[in-house]
Amino acid sequence: MDWGNVTAEDLINALREVDWSSPPRPLNEFFSRFTLPRSSSKWNSRLKCNLYYYRTNYFILIVFILGIGFIRKPLAIVATSLTALSIAFLNDSFAATFSEKVTKIVRQFSPRLAAKTRPPHTPIIRGRPSAKKMIYICGQPRWVFVFILSAGSFILWFISCGLLTILWAFLIGLLATVLHASFRTPNFKARLNTFREEFRAVWRNYSDL
Repeated sequence: MDWGNVTAEDLINALREVDWSSPPRPLNEFFSRFTLPRSSSKWNSRLKCNLYYYRTNYFILIVFILGIGFIRKPLAIVATSLTALSIAFLNDSFAATFSEKVTKIVRQFSPRLAAKTRPPHTPIIRGRPSAKKMIYICGQPRWVFVFILSAGSFILWFISCGLLTILWAFLIGLLATVLHASFRTPNFKARLNTFREEFRAVWRNYSDL
């Protein structure tokens, strides 16, 4: 697959749809084989390929840098956790798995309350879910939880007086991610057909709708 033909929107949609539970790549693989891209097109393809292949590593890296920036501020650490959770909820797989596990726990204590956490019926069009698929968490639209967590994290950032620090930490995390994705040579696993087909399968779900 030619990663140069993958747009930024396609990549973002694939990252949102892909299974969140994949473990991070080993550190000895993550920090090895750095080379300069030979051209802008090679850099563009490498950047997209690495962002998708090392997605879990980059997420952990950004959260780690944010945590280091506020290691002496407990409220800021809580804010970092809420921010990371709100971002994780944007992934369909994580949101669905989180909702399922919470519903199971609630069902053990209150079956009547658990019934209220079920998502509403999803309409079916021509044998498949509607193109405007809505993700629910505990019976509520996903955006409700994202908004609440984002608002709570912002309040904690403001109380801890760490808005400027979080901005710098987040920018450093993004810069480290872009630099690594730009210079990390895609390894053999990233070029395998099975890895390409994984992205194609996710990408095809959007192109077919």
